Amino acid sequence: MWCAILMEMDAEKLRRMLLSLPHVEETVQWGDNLVFWAGDKSIGGKMFAVVNLSGAGRTVIAFAAGPERFAELVEVEGVIPAPYMARMHWVALEHWDVLRASELEELLRAAHALIFNKLPPRTRAVLAMEPKARAKLIKERKALLAERKVAARRTVR
Repeated sequence: MWCAILMEMDAEKLRRMLLSLPHVEETVQWGDNLVFWAGDKSIGGKMFAVVNLSGAGRTVIAFAAGPERFAELVEVEGVIPAPYMARMHWVALEHWDVLRASELEELLRAAHALIFNKLPPRTRAVLAMEPKARAKLIKERKALLAERKVAARRTVR
């Protein structure tokens, strides 16, 4: 019980910090995982961190580390290559107190920068738009993607 409360508090603190970074969006995927994206997923954004809210599983958070930091971090007790994502140089923490809060925040800011700098030019162009125009374009894009998903389901049946 105490572990779950502590985890939620840490996850919420990290959530607030991550959402304060430029052009960060969040989704809930794969059950109860918060996925943080550099740029909106619908316009080609890329994920840079995943927080496990359930407490089930082996890790509490996974994030992009880059090749240099990956090798360093996996040497720390409680930091492992992220399941399914290690080949892309992601690491995962087995519990919240593996790293100091300030160190984790620094690593997550670096993860955001690392992924943001790899966004395709078309995605960066959308993110550079005036906020109102960008919001309208993203809304239209999400509607188009939803239509395609419905159409795909109809053709499968």
